[in-house]
Amino acid sequence: MAAREGDFDQRTEEERAIDNWLPITSSRTAKWWYSTFHNVTAMVGAGVLSLPYAMSSMGWGAGVTMVIISWIITLYTLWQMVEMHEMVPGKRFDRYHELGQHAFGDKLGLYIVVPQQVVVEVSTCIVYMVTGGKSLKKTHESLCHDCKEIKLTYFILIFASVHFFLSHLPNFNSISVISLAAAVMSLTYSTIAWTAALAKGSDGHVDYGPRGKNTSDNVFNFFNALGDIAFAYAGHNVVLEIQATIPSPSKKPMWKGVVLAYVVVALCYFPVAFIGYYIFGNEVEDNILLGLNKPSWLIAAANIFVFVHVVGGYQIYAMPVFDMLETYLVKEVKLKPSFWLRFTTRTIYVALTMFIGMTFPFFGGLVGFFGGFALAPTTYFLPCIMWLIVKKPKKFSFSWIINWVFIALGLILMTLAPIGGLRNIILSAKSYKFYQ
Repeated sequence: MAAREGDFDQRTEEERAIDNWLPITSSRTAKWWYSTFHNVTAMVGAGVLSLPYAMSSMGWGAGVTMVIISWIITLYTLWQMVEMHEMVPGKRFDRYHELGQHAFGDKLGLYIVVPQQVVVEVSTCIVYMVTGGKSLKKTHESLCHDCKEIKLTYFILIFASVHFFLSHLPNFNSISVISLAAAVMSLTYSTIAWTAALAKGSDGHVDYGPRGKNTSDNVFNFFNALGDIAFAYAGHNVVLEIQATIPSPSKKPMWKGVVLAYVVVALCYFPVAFIGYYIFGNEVEDNILLGLNKPSWLIAAANIFVFVHVVGGYQIYAMPVFDMLETYLVKEVKLKPSFWLRFTTRTIYVALTMFIGMTFPFFGGLVGFFGGFALAPTTYFLPCIMWLIVKKPKKFSFSWIINWVFIALGLILMTLAPIGGLRNIILSAKSYKFYQ
């Protein structure tokens, strides 16, 4: 290990102290199974609950194809990122943008990767704010039918208050217990979602036709559904940061954890998407749990599990943002690493995501818009582009062809999905009252 990381030993004492303080590089003691539950927590979240809704906009053929093809493509691109993490002897690309800089050059790599990664991670935190609040609201309504209605804004505030505390945990390893609980919750509430749907059964009048009133509606709904599915496969934006916590050589243990994580993803995604659509058809809600009412205690429990999961998910996506902010403040602005710097930075970030989530809780539209706009590049085709640049596979070889095919599919996804998502946000905004 000393030989592999020999280059790091050339740093000054000050540089070593800073790296030991920053959240991504401060600890390399993680085991392979840490990567499993971190990846499950990062991947299975708000997205899985919107998959039946996405299916209702696409129909059986396109819906089943897109859900399965996305699972295959994203597993392949995740493998590429794991492979590239330590491809240069004595060096580790512990952050997505560091790999981007190696592939595209120092400046261009930052310009390409950082804005997209920031959009993905911040938008996911905002969507999780909304999801956590909605889950608490649904729990309250399930358990107390006669209670006075409480505004969604207050439930988002409750969700945020948890993060005003948790966000001060220093690094990935320190949130491993939270992440494990979140991963278990994701498998649990996904199972409840499809089993409760099966128990409910269809009423015999399920419509699998297009949900829109006209062709224009159906086309835009289809575009938005592409973004919903892209959002469901979002773990790539934190995968190198997760791998950074594993000691060198990290490739084998990380891949072992990723494969197990993807098995769990399949067990969560496929039944929820296919059974949820089969039972509800085009009447399904954009969050399947919102359409289930009986038994009340089970639906309340499922929503509590969602709450616990998105608590962990928020932390997984916030940690790389904290690392970027703290790196900039310490290395560029030259502020001294301290408790108060970390406390101030992270508190402001949680407050900002809370404010945006409370102001714009358009769950369905947000998922579709951000899913296409930023998740498609970082998940579906950016790893392929970097692979072609650094690995240089032979022209027209299988690796060369498959990467170009995935790049083309990713570009189509990135172009179409935000259109549908933006339209849904505009339509939602027409009837929306602030802080409702």
